[in-house]
Amino acid sequence: MAQPARPAATYSGQNGAGQQPYSNGPVQNQLMHSSDGQGYSPSASGLYSHQTPGKVPPHQSSGQYNYSGSQNASPLNNYQGPGQTLNRPPVAPFSGSPVQQTGPVPQGLLPVLQNSAAVSSSGSFPPGASPPVLSSWQYSQAPAGQPSGAHGMGTGSAQPPASLSGNTNPPGSYQYAASPGGPPLQNSYMNAGSVPPPVTQPLTPLHPPSRPPLGPPPLGGPPLTRPSALTAGPPNTQPLLNSAANQEGDATSAASDGSVVQNSYDAIEGGGLMATPHPSPGPPNLKMNRSVGYSYPTLPPGYQNTSPPGAPGIQASALQYPDGSKHFHQPAFGTNHLAASMGSLSLQQEGLRPVNLIQERNILPPTLLKAPVPNLHEEIQKLNCNPELFRCTLTNIPQTQALLNKAKLPLGLLLHPFKDLSQLPVVTSSTIVRCRSCRTYINPFVSFLDQRRWKCNLCYRVNDVPEEFMYNPVTRVYGEPHKRPEVQNATIEFMAPSEYMLRPPQPPVYLFVFDVSHNAIETGYLNTVCQTLLDNLDLLPGNTRTKIGFITFDSTIHFYSLQEGLSQPQMLVVSDIEDVFIPMPENLLVNLNENKELIQDLLRSLPQMFTKSLETQSALGPALQAAFKLMSPTGGRISVFQTQLPSVGMGALKPREEPTQKSTAKDIHLTPSTDFYKKMALDCSGQQVAVDLFLLSGQYSDLASLGCVSRYSAGSVYYYPSYHHKHNPVQVEKLQKELKRYLTRKIGFEAVMRIRCTKGLSIHTFHGNFFVRSTDLLSLPNVNPDAGYAVQMSVEESLTDMQVVSFQSALLYTSSKGERRIRVHTMCLPVVTTLSDVYVGADVQAITGLLANMAVDRSVSATLSDARDALVNAVIDSLSAYRSSVLSLQQPGLMAPYSLRLFPLYVLALLKQKAFQTGTSARLDDRIFTMCQVKNQPLVYLMLMTHPSLYRVDNLTDEGALNINDRTIPQPPILQLSVEKLSRDGAYLMDAGSVMFMWIGKNCGQNFISQVLGVPNYGSIPQNMTQLPELETAESVRTIAFISWLREQRPFFPILYIIKDESPLKASFLQNMIEDRTESALSYYEFLLHIQQQVNK
Repeated sequence: MAQPARPAATYSGQNGAGQQPYSNGPVQNQLMHSSDGQGYSPSASGLYSHQTPGKVPPHQSSGQYNYSGSQNASPLNNYQGPGQTLNRPPVAPFSGSPVQQTGPVPQGLLPVLQNSAAVSSSGSFPPGASPPVLSSWQYSQAPAGQPSGAHGMGTGSAQPPASLSGNTNPPGSYQYAASPGGPPLQNSYMNAGSVPPPVTQPLTPLHPPSRPPLGPPPLGGPPLTRPSALTAGPPNTQPLLNSAANQEGDATSAASDGSVVQNSYDAIEGGGLMATPHPSPGPPNLKMNRSVGYSYPTLPPGYQNTSPPGAPGIQASALQYPDGSKHFHQPAFGTNHLAASMGSLSLQQEGLRPVNLIQERNILPPTLLKAPVPNLHEEIQKLNCNPELFRCTLTNIPQTQALLNKAKLPLGLLLHPFKDLSQLPVVTSSTIVRCRSCRTYINPFVSFLDQRRWKCNLCYRVNDVPEEFMYNPVTRVYGEPHKRPEVQNATIEFMAPSEYMLRPPQPPVYLFVFDVSHNAIETGYLNTVCQTLLDNLDLLPGNTRTKIGFITFDSTIHFYSLQEGLSQPQMLVVSDIEDVFIPMPENLLVNLNENKELIQDLLRSLPQMFTKSLETQSALGPALQAAFKLMSPTGGRISVFQTQLPSVGMGALKPREEPTQKSTAKDIHLTPSTDFYKKMALDCSGQQVAVDLFLLSGQYSDLASLGCVSRYSAGSVYYYPSYHHKHNPVQVEKLQKELKRYLTRKIGFEAVMRIRCTKGLSIHTFHGNFFVRSTDLLSLPNVNPDAGYAVQMSVEESLTDMQVVSFQSALLYTSSKGERRIRVHTMCLPVVTTLSDVYVGADVQAITGLLANMAVDRSVSATLSDARDALVNAVIDSLSAYRSSVLSLQQPGLMAPYSLRLFPLYVLALLKQKAFQTGTSARLDDRIFTMCQVKNQPLVYLMLMTHPSLYRVDNLTDEGALNINDRTIPQPPILQLSVEKLSRDGAYLMDAGSVMFMWIGKNCGQNFISQVLGVPNYGSIPQNMTQLPELETAESVRTIAFISWLREQRPFFPILYIIKDESPLKASFLQNMIEDRTESALSYYEFLLHIQQQVNK
């Protein structure tokens, strides 16, 4: 992707499809294209083989391996008590002295600077500084006229033509395009047919450019930076500027002249909580009050109120600066205007309306619950980030930590940053505008003080608007920076210039590691996997550089040479598993396109090669070591298929589960029995390798230990209990469907993610699959569109004088086409000063999701019973605080604010979920897998797993149905999860996320049984029916359309079990009836009585 100076801006859809770019005059510096569309010639990929980075030693200093899952997990029922936040030392201003290395330096390829005049003599600049635009270097040039490939998985962008002719405006071009983005994965909590996030067309300018300026700009703003406390690692974390942990993957190295050479992702992505202050040019900033009249919160640029100054609705004084100067084109809103403008006062009152949970039993809404809408001015809210991508547990942010503590609710964010989007604005520009102090990307919630200056909405620094940003290629108007797409879209993707690379973007590399022991061959999984891989080989995301390789293992390790010229693949066996080496490394990972026939031969023959094997041992550890050595030079993805407990070599495990023992809350092995798999994952993470684990096992396989290899390397875990191609055929279909999605979905390589928030807020704990490589930089060797993340926050400094705060996540990654990209999401929320307002804005689903993540950590670090107690206490504490501090009239019963009316129900559902239930003989691996899902699922899927949806389906009609692509999708109401709601003469569908049950009542109408199930009567329904026949009846079409629609909205494939009264699966169906009593758990009513008793103490 190393490219010469780019045109001013190119704007395209996610996959680069769509209409031609607008023509904006000749491009002085044409975009160079290489023959494979990478921006540097394929010959550069040869550099990787000689460039094996130094392996990260397994024993690093403490503080480098802070576990991403639960660093300093704070108690659930005491969110920010004393002693739970570790203060890191204040970061001194950058002095120009080199950063000392204290860790190994993987050898990232540094760009060769051909235009060193643009930088200092060593080609360096301090971390966090705005990097100069290196306009004339590239790894190797190729003919300019060759097009770059369109991006297969919806992450690419059409490059502009090499030569544009037309008027002589500043160069630049934009195009809008929709993106397929993989399978249609619209989230369950969105309105049907809507496409998030909407790409807002800029409005016409309010004031003609000829209008004289509105007066001098303000003299300054609040102070630039402040030292902050941060909870991120163990107490003995070293000072961050001296710690190798500060560097993401690659340490910063000192050049001979004492300057710092930029070869760290921390320096590239810049800022965050580590931001180095930059002295402001011009007069010093005066300490100013951030009052309404200062410039925050203002209407986002491009959405100014059309009333003239002094008109009703805007106080004239709101347009004045404290020093008497006026505001640039952006009327600011007073507090009253901000809150009342939505007409949402009625909404606000509704959110606070007391609900007596004991009396009002039918509180479950008949449709899926939507995220609450923040109480912002509607023009600001229009621009806000889609809640499916970014949402907060509290949509009204408490002004102080004391107020947050009083509310007894957790403050945190839930993210789905790489979600498939049907519309994603993509911008190519040689200038990515960021705050010089905290490195925030410019976004819809910044303030423009005048045409030339903008104020950051996170640290309040005033920044200059770069010259290029003054021109808007969409409107072709100069002087309207506030109408650029970067300032009109809360979700946007940038094509990153060369400064955002440490080495040439890596090729897509996929390595498959197969268990071929006797046990594995017996399950028959290899047939399914090899066939699915054959069917989808051409759909693997990538380009002409895509590489692929295969390893199989039992008690020995088998490599496969796919050298060009061989008539068939050659197997190489390494039996020394104590000291694994790679035979013929150059022929084991080969170019997919050039060696496709050999690869197809291998996939066809693999399932038969081991059918007579009697080898029962499993050397998974050594196989992973071999895979790591093979992948280290490039990075990429390792997909491991395992069917049993590893038994020989490094990483061998012993059984820890007693099959007959019922789960008591104490004696469960939730922690890993060895740190081998965690260390392996950290080694992988350091070399940009992620490991995905497919566990297909009928016996205990210690997922608690094996899962670490995926958790810390940003991989995923897939689990197919009791997989067998004959005895359990439904699992075969599930594996086929999920593997197809896994192989063909878009993927990002060598990624890092940082989450920033407004000054005064701090992030202290992260949840998800990744490794925290520096204080707040998440290392994601692979990022996929099905992964979710969560963070916990605290209010570190009072948010006085702030009416809104903002949050921004930035994901820097390499697409499968070899483009370096940055996906940015920004969210804006109001600040409140009263407890009642905090409760009004509570997002009960986000709160439940965050608590579930915290409870998994508590289960592992303490005990399952501690986690369960903490969940119950979270409900008791918040409802007690509401009762004592908000309710004016004390009433009998259990009172909850309307916004939290489902909180006790959702927590009871968590207690009954496999991850946290007790008193049942749940298999240990099943429990651990559910915990993995809690930590890695986006919120929408987590909620469905926790609280399933129940529908009556024997009377579906077209009334209120959705029409999607000429299909009519019925929308039956959601029912409460209680047997009371079942009728023996009906049929009911329960959607529990990863599984579906259709229960047929004994007296179900004959019409449904024959027209939908295709059998003559109830008695003829087969015992193990898992599919509906496609019949040409209206009832059949409706039912199948509804079930297909539900399945399409998620990345995994839920098996449908059709059950009768006497079916053995009826117990599983009833286990999901959250509101009913089971042998080991309270009913919803009993749970409410227990909560009431505690609250009224």
